[in-house]
Amino acid sequence: MNKNYYAILMAGGVGSRFWPVSTQDFPKQFHDMLGTGDTLIQKTFNRLANLIPKENIFILTNERYNDLVFEQLPEVTKRQVVLEPAMRNTAPCILYAALKIQKENEDAVMIVAPSDHWIEDEAAFTDNVQQAFDFCTKNDALMTLGIQPTFPNTGYGYIEYNSSSNDDIKAVNQFREKPDYETAKEFIAQGNFLWNAGIFMWSVSSVVNAYKKNQPNLYQLFEKGIEVYNTDFEDDFIRDNYGKAENISVDYAIMEFSKNVFVLPATFDWNDLGTWGSLYDKLDKDENNNAVVNSRTLTEDASGNMIRTKGDKIVVVDGLQDYIIVDKDEVLLIFPKTKEQDIKKVLQKVKDKFGEYYG
Repeated sequence: MNKNYYAILMAGGVGSRFWPVSTQDFPKQFHDMLGTGDTLIQKTFNRLANLIPKENIFILTNERYNDLVFEQLPEVTKRQVVLEPAMRNTAPCILYAALKIQKENEDAVMIVAPSDHWIEDEAAFTDNVQQAFDFCTKNDALMTLGIQPTFPNTGYGYIEYNSSSNDDIKAVNQFREKPDYETAKEFIAQGNFLWNAGIFMWSVSSVVNAYKKNQPNLYQLFEKGIEVYNTDFEDDFIRDNYGKAENISVDYAIMEFSKNVFVLPATFDWNDLGTWGSLYDKLDKDENNNAVVNSRTLTEDASGNMIRTKGDKIVVVDGLQDYIIVDKDEVLLIFPKTKEQDIKKVLQKVKDKFGEYYG
């Protein structure tokens, strides 16, 4: 394996739309959401390790999940776990990790990968990342993997690329916000739009220079700590300074302002596993089109449901269509799939009525 290959595995999110399974204390990336025997973070780590030396895979997460990381990834060392003392979106933490990696290896090329995506064809994923790494090694480029849209999804951002080139890797014209349905249909009809999966590749020098140019204040904040990065004094510096960082995504911070942005249309199937409905789409279904995880079910006049329990619980469902049915400890959720985006709001109502313990 190439010692210059690195990864930042993003594992700090809460995943509140997967409540009640995903909570602030135990978010979705640490759960076996698909019923495969591996948690999402374990699957992502193993996928990255097909190309990247395991010791070069850095786990970027909130400090409250430190113990969970070591429990689920016992092979990683303290050096590889990069802890955020405060939640500040993706731009600050990626810069922080990039500076740590640059101090260790100036020749590094790296991928930033969310910990909670579903990718079935891992060989195709590895091939796409290798192609991007080869490009980033030879060029000053900020790269992303774009997903071929299969329908006019309004829940994803889009990447518009220059269609005049016949090369696999395309220059990016612009990033587009999550569109309304009619706009999404127009994007797909044009043929040069991809879903933004939030998977990025670049050389460490290219990404640090992009921050220096486009986010000078953020760069200066973290640049002050270079002397102590990868030493025993790093934690103190980060604890004192991290909270001063602007709350901003890497898309807004550098990708949208940079002129050297490229996209590779991915050749693998992808799902961001952002909601119970997206999980339902990727699971096998029973004879009544119900997706079942962990449960033993008896269904009558029930179809299109997402059913998940702990252990091997027996679940009897009669007369429900297209519902989310999730049983976890003290919480039972029975909720229409068509309203799944409202689960965040429901969680807040539950907290208000019953207390923080339930979310």
